[in-house]
Amino acid sequence: MKYVFFDIECACVFKSVAKMCAFGYVVTNENFEVEEREDILMNPRGKFHLTDRKGGEGIVLPYEYEDFKKYPPFPAHYGRIKRLLEDKDTIVFGHATMNDVNYLNLETKRYKLPSFRFLFQDTQFFYMNTEHCFTRQCGLGAMAEELGVEFTPHRAVDDAYATMRVCEALCKREGTDVKGLIERYGVRAGRIGDYKILPPVSAGQKQYYAEKTEKKIAHAKAHEQFYRYVNKYMHRRKKGGALEGKVFCFARDVEDDTPVSVKLVANIFASGGKYTSHPAECNVYVARDEGGARYQNALAGGAAFLPLDECVETLGTV
Repeated sequence: MKYVFFDIECACVFKSVAKMCAFGYVVTNENFEVEEREDILMNPRGKFHLTDRKGGEGIVLPYEYEDFKKYPPFPAHYGRIKRLLEDKDTIVFGHATMNDVNYLNLETKRYKLPSFRFLFQDTQFFYMNTEHCFTRQCGLGAMAEELGVEFTPHRAVDDAYATMRVCEALCKREGTDVKGLIERYGVRAGRIGDYKILPPVSAGQKQYYAEKTEKKIAHAKAHEQFYRYVNKYMHRRKKGGALEGKVFCFARDVEDDTPVSVKLVANIFASGGKYTSHPAECNVYVARDEGGARYQNALAGGAAFLPLDECVETLGTV
């Protein structure tokens, strides 16, 4: 079995356009010993419009842009790239591979070429599984620095080589090989075929999203329970009590803790206070800790911050 690590650079990328200018790849055996590496340059047949992931200040590719005009465009390299990636005795890897696979997809559509058809793995996804973190996508540079891999960013073949070294370092850190990583974390490869792309998935990722959905449902139920109580009893609050004129607002996590929040708001109503869901409209903001957007909005509106522990103690004596 061989491994192919690849990376793509584009002159420009838009929603339905990705004009490739470089396809870099590294072929290794299962021991990560390099057998072949090359930077395939091509004429993108378009102007260079380079931006970062947020569409801001452009990145700089370590090439002479005028040189790309000397090379044939993507169709001239299509067959070679297709054979490389569709070899049945090869596992294909990239970093954030979905992006590069999408670039291939867009170029085949642009030039009306048959769709690629192969399975692919993603070193970024491997890393996310080893860290049990699916909320942050770590860049190749950050991963390479953490794992002690040096490279020149945005040169396609160097990015491909760094991706290979990152994969090798991950295997060493985990005390296994690529097959072991895949089995340990229940990773299913991504795939492309008939111009359709499916991302890699894993057991850990499925569990994360299941837990996230469960928390979302629990939050929705707690939110509904809390505001059902607020809407039912605020108009029945005591007039002229010790908290007359006080308008409270709780942090989200306090609202969701209904055994606490319902008792607190009951005491607030019993003492003449009010409750609002809008932090800018309150004059007392209750949270476990300072910080967060709701906290900032409340204080900007002139509210006083009351730590939850003090609120519980104070309202218990009202």
